Amino acid sequence: MTDEQTRRPGNGPAGRPAAGKLRSEERSDEAGARRPSGAGSERGWRSPTLEEVAVVAGVSRATVSRVINAVPTVDPAIRAAVERAIAEIGYVPNLAARSLVTRRTDSVALVISEPPGHGSYETPFLNRLFTDPYIGRVTAGAQEVLRPEGIHLVIIPADPPSHHLVLRYLRQGHVDGVLLISNHSADPLPGQLHDLHVPAVLSARPARPVPHSYVDVDQQAGARMAAEHLLALGRQRLATICGPQDIPPGHERLVGFRAAVGGTVPAVRGDFTRASGEVATRRLIEQHPDIDGLFVANDLMAEGAVRTLQELGRRVPQDVAVVGFDDSSAALDARPPLTTIHQPVEEMAGEMAQLLLARLRDPRRTPRSVIFTPSLVIRQSA
Repeated sequence: MTDEQTRRPGNGPAGRPAAGKLRSEERSDEAGARRPSGAGSERGWRSPTLEEVAVVAGVSRATVSRVINAVPTVDPAIRAAVERAIAEIGYVPNLAARSLVTRRTDSVALVISEPPGHGSYETPFLNRLFTDPYIGRVTAGAQEVLRPEGIHLVIIPADPPSHHLVLRYLRQGHVDGVLLISNHSADPLPGQLHDLHVPAVLSARPARPVPHSYVDVDQQAGARMAAEHLLALGRQRLATICGPQDIPPGHERLVGFRAAVGGTVPAVRGDFTRASGEVATRRLIEQHPDIDGLFVANDLMAEGAVRTLQELGRRVPQDVAVVGFDDSSAALDARPPLTTIHQPVEEMAGEMAQLLLARLRDPRRTPRSVIFTPSLVIRQSA
């Protein structure tokens, strides 16, 4: 990757008309020309046509087509006249016909991928997908950038049974590009998208080198912040519930935490779900009942950990201080609310969308990496 940049977070249909009614009302302008009446007239049984826009604007049909297809050489005054005519009569472009000319669909796919044969998670893929606040935050951040551009976001789960179907859908050109959530080293999709010349931006540093832009947070720095906070509180017997070690975020958060503590730290693996945090906490307490500080690699697992610690008679934070990672809605849902590492997911997703739009405008654009800086958010759990 080149040009790495570090970012700090900022704070009718009408059915078929009756016979004889497929027509438009007309009225005369001051020059005596006949033209369709404006929106809200009695024309409601069918949509205005490109020709009718041309009549209202006083230009040719070809000129209207060039305006609709955003041809940059159209005179600004003529463009304004055509846009006024479109607004006046309520013309809506036929996107299917337009895509034949522009070779654009005005759609972008948000693909959440898990590779075929991947078995490190205990919880089914779709269960994790629809209970993880991270996905909602990525969607919201991307929409903030894409919606003003008139681009639709299509959310596509790519679990192992449907992986080949998703790849075929993307290959067939149903979308202009892909925002890809995929961290697994075994996932072939990033490389396949490149081979198929599908523009894509990744949501994290790829596990294997691939010429796509990506956006990430400094994972190790966030984990170090968590360790330093627990040590500053005087906690001496630290442990962690880490994420899957075959994806960069899970691995790097464990590496960063252990490096900051300066020694071997008990670790039990979860799969970033609340249930796995509960199971991992029970296992951890069975093996290390004297821990007094716990770093959990995401907020969902941390919420499950806090609940389980309380069930086992541990007070949070008096007996065990807990720090999560993400600063998601799960951090606020926990009782007590979680101290956590904030990653600006919405801003990161917006940056992904910006990088993809830039790539669509200039296919020769060099891939970039943009790295955001995490921050510590202190609440009641530590």
